[in-house]
Amino acid sequence: MGNIRVIGPRGSGKTTYLAALAYQPAKAAWKKNNFHVQAINDDTRELVDKAENIILEGASLEPTSSHVRTIYELPVYSFNIEIKRIFSKQQINLVVRDYPGEIFDELELGSSNPLHQEFIEECLSKDVNGCLILLTEWKKGTDKFYSRVLQRFIKMMDTHNRATDLRLAVAMSKCERGELWPGRLDPEADLFDIYLPKTKSILKEKIPAQNLQFYAISTFGVLGRNNPRPNRVMEWGTDGMSSALREANRWRPYGIISPLYWLSTGKRMRDDT
Repeated sequence: MGNIRVIGPRGSGKTTYLAALAYQPAKAAWKKNNFHVQAINDDTRELVDKAENIILEGASLEPTSSHVRTIYELPVYSFNIEIKRIFSKQQINLVVRDYPGEIFDELELGSSNPLHQEFIEECLSKDVNGCLILLTEWKKGTDKFYSRVLQRFIKMMDTHNRATDLRLAVAMSKCERGELWPGRLDPEADLFDIYLPKTKSILKEKIPAQNLQFYAISTFGVLGRNNPRPNRVMEWGTDGMSSALREANRWRPYGIISPLYWLSTGKRMRDDT
């Protein structure tokens, strides 16, 4: 069983990413994938319905609610992922909790309210294999903000005796954007070195090399191999700017399985595109 936590700031696409993971239709565009995902529990099946009835209809998912009194009110998503090898298959049972972005954002201030305490206790418990950290911005000041938040998170890892055995998969999300898409093949050098160098430096300094990997993820993907325009449109909603799928029949996410596989097993996948 791989217990993984997904964290990241508001607007980093955590819930949409999990919906894309849950929704794996037998569409022609996805037939060549070497993995199969099965939703296990009711929360995950509800996420599949949201992907089918909201994302595929060109709308965007609502962000994870921050108006909860306890993290145990948040849904827990459970997946069975089958990885197909040339001569074998590997099964991963994955349990994921998706936290609201406000929890990540407020880590910078070291908030000690009960919700944050529950988050830290659960996120850093010994039965958690690792954390998928989604980052998405690089405007002025963002690199400093991310680095401060992750410095505090690393200190908490140390306090909870997880500094040497908790894997961190740090991903640049929404990499379908034109300035990011060419850097997806080597995200550490071509994305983090360029856009978030201070954040990368803190992570490389504090986290053991065997417990740290950098990834690029695109939940929406691009329109095609010969048409690298983002397969998403931007729209304004009650929570600000959000993304929606442009063409449902061309929905092919990029890199959504690789970080989960590594977090669960400590082994790298060659490709999940």
